[in-house]
Amino acid sequence: MNQKILSNDGWEFAKSSLELSDTATLQFQPVDLPHDWLIYDTLNLYENSIGWYRKRFKCSKADQILLYFEGVYMDSTLYVNQQLIGEWKYGYSSFEHDITEAIVEGENEILVKVVHQAPNSRWYSGAGIYRNVWLKIRDRNHIVTNGIYISTHKADQEENRWFVDVDTDLKIFEDVELTHTIMDQDRVIANSKNIITVSDASVPNKQRLIVENPCLWCTEEPRLYQLITQLQIITKDKEGNQSTKEVESVAQNIGFREIIFEPNQGLLLNGKKMKLQGTCEHHDLGALGAAFNKAALRRRFKLLKEMGVNAIRTAHNIPAVALMELADEMGILVVSEAFDMWERAKTPYDYARFFKEWVHKDVKSWVMRDRNHPSLLLWSIGNEIYDTHADVRGEEIAKMLIDYVRKYDPKGNALVTIGSNYMPWENAQKCADLVKVVGYNYAEKLYQKHHEEHPDWVIYGSETSSVVQSRGVYHFPFEKSLLADDDEQCSALGNSAVSWGAKSTEACIIADRDTPFSLGQFIWTGFDYIGEPTPYHTKNSYFGQLDTATFKKDSYYIYQAAWTDYKKSPMVHIFPYWDFNEGQMIDVRVCSNAPRIELKFNGVTIGTQDLDHKHGTQLLGWWKIPYTEGEIKAIAYDEAGRIIATDVRRSFKDAKKICLKADKEKLLANGVDFIFVEITMEDEDGNPVENANNRVNVSVTGAGRLIGLDNGDSTDFDQYKGLSRRLFKGKLMAIIGATLEAGKIQIEVSSKGLPSQRGEYESLPVERGAFDGVSARMKNGEVPCVMGNSEEIPVRKIELACDSNRVFNKSRREIIVQARLYPEDTSYQEVEWKVVNDLGIESPLAKIDASGHEAKVIALGDGAFRLRCMSKNGTDKTKLISQLEFKAEGLGTVYKNPYEFISAGLYDYTKGEVGNGNEKGVATSRDSETQVGFRDLDFGPDGSDTITVPIFALSSEKYPLQIWEGIPNEEGSSLLADVIYQKESKWNVYQAETYQLSKRLRGITSICFVTHQKMHIKGFSFTKKSRAFAQIYASDCDQIYGDTYKIKDRNVEEIGNNVTLEFGQMDFGDEGTTKLVVYGRSPLEKNTIHLRFTDDEGESSQIIEFLHSKEYEKQVFELEKIKGRKKVSFIFLPGSKFDFGWFRFERKEG
Repeated sequence: MNQKILSNDGWEFAKSSLELSDTATLQFQPVDLPHDWLIYDTLNLYENSIGWYRKRFKCSKADQILLYFEGVYMDSTLYVNQQLIGEWKYGYSSFEHDITEAIVEGENEILVKVVHQAPNSRWYSGAGIYRNVWLKIRDRNHIVTNGIYISTHKADQEENRWFVDVDTDLKIFEDVELTHTIMDQDRVIANSKNIITVSDASVPNKQRLIVENPCLWCTEEPRLYQLITQLQIITKDKEGNQSTKEVESVAQNIGFREIIFEPNQGLLLNGKKMKLQGTCEHHDLGALGAAFNKAALRRRFKLLKEMGVNAIRTAHNIPAVALMELADEMGILVVSEAFDMWERAKTPYDYARFFKEWVHKDVKSWVMRDRNHPSLLLWSIGNEIYDTHADVRGEEIAKMLIDYVRKYDPKGNALVTIGSNYMPWENAQKCADLVKVVGYNYAEKLYQKHHEEHPDWVIYGSETSSVVQSRGVYHFPFEKSLLADDDEQCSALGNSAVSWGAKSTEACIIADRDTPFSLGQFIWTGFDYIGEPTPYHTKNSYFGQLDTATFKKDSYYIYQAAWTDYKKSPMVHIFPYWDFNEGQMIDVRVCSNAPRIELKFNGVTIGTQDLDHKHGTQLLGWWKIPYTEGEIKAIAYDEAGRIIATDVRRSFKDAKKICLKADKEKLLANGVDFIFVEITMEDEDGNPVENANNRVNVSVTGAGRLIGLDNGDSTDFDQYKGLSRRLFKGKLMAIIGATLEAGKIQIEVSSKGLPSQRGEYESLPVERGAFDGVSARMKNGEVPCVMGNSEEIPVRKIELACDSNRVFNKSRREIIVQARLYPEDTSYQEVEWKVVNDLGIESPLAKIDASGHEAKVIALGDGAFRLRCMSKNGTDKTKLISQLEFKAEGLGTVYKNPYEFISAGLYDYTKGEVGNGNEKGVATSRDSETQVGFRDLDFGPDGSDTITVPIFALSSEKYPLQIWEGIPNEEGSSLLADVIYQKESKWNVYQAETYQLSKRLRGITSICFVTHQKMHIKGFSFTKKSRAFAQIYASDCDQIYGDTYKIKDRNVEEIGNNVTLEFGQMDFGDEGTTKLVVYGRSPLEKNTIHLRFTDDEGESSQIIEFLHSKEYEKQVFELEKIKGRKKVSFIFLPGSKFDFGWFRFERKEG
């Protein structure tokens, strides 16, 4: 009997540098498969290295022996008994190697070499044998791997009668009988049988089964049947009696569903119109890294289904085998995506290196493996492929890939699509016209136009949203779009939007909802993933509606409110948590799938709001409440006014109790089952401490093992595989894995200053053989803390207190603010103070005189600002921010200092599309003019003509940039520079460029940047000219008076009797000067010029004599040393006749 045996056990692992070729010196250690070696060091998640996997096993010779790998990342080579067997390059496709000839009787050795060179992806890939391995032993007569091709379709549109066509590729050397049986649990509902001779086997065997009135597969009720395919050899005895011997049996799930893509109606599933409520998902599983686990993914799918998700896009890679199985079982449609690049690379070591040689093999593997799944919706041949934009070669490759897919799915179990961010341009549209089912990445604004221009296209959002948020972090005020802040977190209020994505979660929902012809959308993303930590350079992404630890963010509930039916599952959610500074203005938001909501504060109604999810633009309630202790409560009502759901947030104090909540109480002792234990805190009154960040130690004993700790915090680099971590915003997830033994599992969680908490779970025995091929030895161990230390008590909260009147005026310029830290015995008492505006950018409106936990705030000018108190909490970066709002009136204007860095987020004027840039900058429009202006810049009398601008551009191409004084087209404005920015692009990295302007800016003025392509501008600063040592034109004097003179251009000419030119604020420093250069013209033999130097202590004079010159010329004069800050006057006495061009003091030499 042909066998497919799980072979994840008995493996050893060693890691080496890229240069090593001989494994003799390596120390191999036992390892569990699936395995990701990079996840074990959060400080080196992209390490260049080779992973070596070794397994010794006994095996007898057979007709054919193969090793089947579901996924190895990446660039792998297989050796058996020191013989090179083969290689496989792509890290996401499944493959097998025939090892028959290398196998010997007795013990054999497998060695797999896996090469990881970074960067090879735009996200965290992991590295290793990260999916299952199978040993296949089979007769020379067998069914070709993935050679059963199933297609279901209606026999009659009027009746529920279905054809099931089964094409089977066989390799036979004897006559065989091939049987297909469709089972509904234990009941046979259809079968078919063919006798196949050796001569018939050159083409696939085709059989048709008919099923009457099956239950249809859909996302709400994913009804599955089983197709069992049996291969039997026909034999005859000496008497000629015929009998059969089964050599292979393959069982797989099938479903009956009819999918229609209609350009004007969108998607019809079984005749019913539906919208794709989808998420894009990368392949890592948080603390597990890339190592696949079916139980973990099942739990993730369950959370997505509860959110209202009915589809996923496997961005941007071929999924795991079990992902498709779970999607079938749980009712999730799948856009299966193969590639993130074709021939043109996105990173130096990505798949583009291998594309030309390997793409056909990979497409064949992908399509043949997954083509039978009822959950399969579309084959996506690529994401944001630059080849489709660059030239005609992109169209050629697209045609090639479409042909490859159709070769292995000729009956069209799924259509071909592509996800593109290049849809505004012609070449990408030509590629789109090849597939007809067209995915748009962040281009909802093009839907209607392209729908009219291409009426045969089926349009959908292959990637939308990209709103970023950190669970439980709130940056106020809500009405200000705040992408980045000092704590390297993004605001969960919903006011952190990247430049290319949706302005908000609600905007994303509405844009798709109001496009009836769209199939729907796939938001970026369902879960946070490791890598791509836009807008920072931290550890994991902020895009998900759930974090890497699988905790729900507030946006999860916004989508749930839009994507679920309150009549089936009513819900309401209120945020933020309720623990801030007394009097601080807090934005309170409420979402619900119900038609009406009410907000109460301490029992008093604050407001009500009707929600129209079908047509409305206000999908949430929003109120502002000054914080004081108490309770905020959201109530949801149906149309009849009945309460159908409530949600409450209460004020809380320091943590006093550790709480454990497991997703289940029992697991199976099969080595691969999991229990997820949520660790939280309660205060002395039993209230959840929703901003708790206590460090806890976790111990698991008995019939279980700790295999991961995660809190979802992108800034926390403590190890996933350690025994100690901080909670983040009140939560930490401990993942308990099964062993191969049944029995009790104990978990104990401790934290300094708190009683330990214990939990007990049960590991249930499984049938004999259920864990054959499984290894379950690896578990978390003791590792050093990266953040803080193991005995720390972190700061949970900084409470700011001051007079309730936080308004400054002429008679009240100073206010004292006290900071109190919680818990009071925190290990980290140091704080930092800062004055910022609503965007978190430092403000010049006030200054701080701080002493420890007390700050004197001194107002300098009119306007609103916020006082911040921050803690690094035992690290080298800001981790905790507390703030209060202040206002100053009647003090006058404070001007911006252009000689200090001015964040682009401080703009005063914009025209065109302006989005949030990284690091508090701005992002300009991709395909139209953008103007970004800054007013009230005080250049002083010296001025500057040199500006430095840090810019992040998406490519290394030329980017035109104009810099204006004033606002273009306004009176008095002028173009200062029309320049090009061009540097080798580095993702999310600003690179500064310095430009010389056509004139020096002085006094109080404004500037404006004008762009026509998308770029991120971080801000700017000007180079301050030292007036004392600059070349100064005579007409630039601060004051001129006397009897006779004329100003001509920048010169002062015909200077006669008693004329004085004054130049203030000339700072010669301690070094001073002893030389003056004057550029002028004198018709006299000698023009005597008196120099007067004035400061607070008095004045001094020196005399120079400019000799006769017919034309302007430079003359140099030695002076007695002048130092310090002076006002310099050039005095021309009676009898003078002089044309003055410019002068320059020179620094003292030596």
